[in-house]
Order: sequence, then C-alpha cells, then structure tokens
Amino acid sequence: KLPTMKMLLSLIALLSAALLANASPPTCYSRVLSLSKEITESFKELQTSKAVDSCVEMLPRLYLDIHNYCVLAKLRDFVAYPRCERVLEVSELKEKARSLYTIMISYCRRDLVFLTDDCSALENPILAPVEPS
Repeated sequence: KLPTMKMLLSLIALLSAALLANASPPTCYSRVLSLSKEITESFKELQTSKAVDSCVEMLPRLYLDIHNYCVLAKLRDFVAYPRCERVLEVSELKEKARSLYTIMISYCRRDLVFLTDDCSALENPILAPVEPS
C-alpha cells in the first residue's frame, strides 16, 4: 500500500509542476489581446440585449483589431462619445475601452506591432468563418 501512495503523490507532484510551468505571467500583448476580445464581445452582447436603450443603437461600431493602428482612434472616439452616460453597461464598456487605450499607449507602447493602418477594416470587418464544432 505504501509504494502505491508514494507513486500517487509523485504523480500529483509531477502534474502540479507541469501546470505551474505552463502558467506563465501574462505579457503586455496577451493582456491587450484578451481585453480587446472582451470589449468586442461585450459590445456585441450590448447590441443584442433586450434592454437596449435607444442611444446604444447610435454608438460607434466597436470592432477592435489591436494589429490595426486605427484601433487607437477607434477607442478614443468610443470613449469620447457623448451619449449613453446613463446606461450602466455603456459606462462600463467605455471604462474598459479607456483602460485598453491607456495600456496600449503607455505600458505596451514598445511591445505592440501594428500590421496595418486600414481604418475601414475596423468599420466593415471581414470576420473569419465560424468553424464547425
């Protein structure tokens, strides 16, 4: 019984070490990427929500591609949009957009590489086809 327990503990220790090795701290790029995806998804949910205020329909389109230099102007425009202050979800989304903008221009400025400056691509994105599950 004792050798089996030792083997089980060794296996648990090995698996724990493997998990810790894969859990690296987030990089600036990974943080920007995940926050931009989170903002884009929140915006989509806000637009399809049943409790949509009429001002939400007038919000600037918010599709974010952090590899497109125009994303900085897109974030500035969205945060500065003067309407919808009374809609909590919009205020929260603007705060996330403000955070992303700050991270991109301050903390990650040297880490990001912009592959394009095609502003129309942020207005009319070509979305990748959904892969069957």
